[in-house]
Amino acid sequence: MPFSHSVGFEPLRSLAFGGIGVAYAPIGTALASPGYVFIVNNYTDEILAFSLDGVEDHFALDAGSTMTIDISSNKDLIRNLGLSVGDRFYVKRIGTPTVGSVYVTVMIRK
Repeated sequence: MPFSHSVGFEPLRSLAFGGIGVAYAPIGTALASPGYVFIVNNYTDEILAFSLDGVEDHFALDAGSTMTIDISSNKDLIRNLGLSVGDRFYVKRIGTPTVGSVYVTVMIRK
């Protein structure tokens, strides 16, 4: 039986440690499709701050760690929750990374 909804992924977004400064820098491009699950990997050697608007700090992620957020897990059949087309992920340093990159994976509904 075919599924009524299927999932896909937007291209992987990344930013190397040299592009992470004291001001928020975008991680890749803006979303081309609504996002429902996102995974953020901090594969640098320092704690970093992340934002979805490039202004406010929304969460911090320790060096070498990963965070997964499933926005759609608390939706119902009438109201979908998700990140909007055009939303972006941003990162800035708390510590000063010297190696590695950050990565953002976004799952979408096809």
